Amino acid sequence: MPARPWGALRAVRLLLPALVPSWNFFDVVAPSPRVQYALTDTPEATPADWTEFRPRPAHVPVATMLRRLLWNPRWNDSLFVMSCAERLVDHPTAHSEDEIFRRIAADLARAPDAAGLPPVLRFRLVFVSRDGETLNRETLYEAAPRRRAGIAAA
Repeated sequence: MPARPWGALRAVRLLLPALVPSWNFFDVVAPSPRVQYALTDTPEATPADWTEFRPRPAHVPVATMLRRLLWNPRWNDSLFVMSCAERLVDHPTAHSEDEIFRRIAADLARAPDAAGLPPVLRFRLVFVSRDGETLNRETLYEAAPRRRAGIAAA
């Protein structure tokens, strides 16, 4: 009985999408919200300054870029934070808020002056858009303040 060439062709057609991705990851390409945090002495205090959490560097040397192709756990963690931030804007959950608080608190705990930092942490999500030469900033979400000591480490 002769072999049917259609069977092999069908198998290749079934495997092809798994071997060659479509690269269609996003429904919509839009700017991600920026995570900013502030520290205060009391939960009732209004923050004077907000600091961007893990801002992108203005310049990355070529050697660093090549190393990051193979090993970059901090960037992966930052992508997770961005994913949580996007979820908070679309569908707020305690899990996403908790994860962002944990990451910020863990970074602050590793700071050399961690013991002298104010005890209350809060964060907000800011959407930055460009209108010609003007940058517009809109706060999309602001989390209720928490004591840093009460946030579990990431």
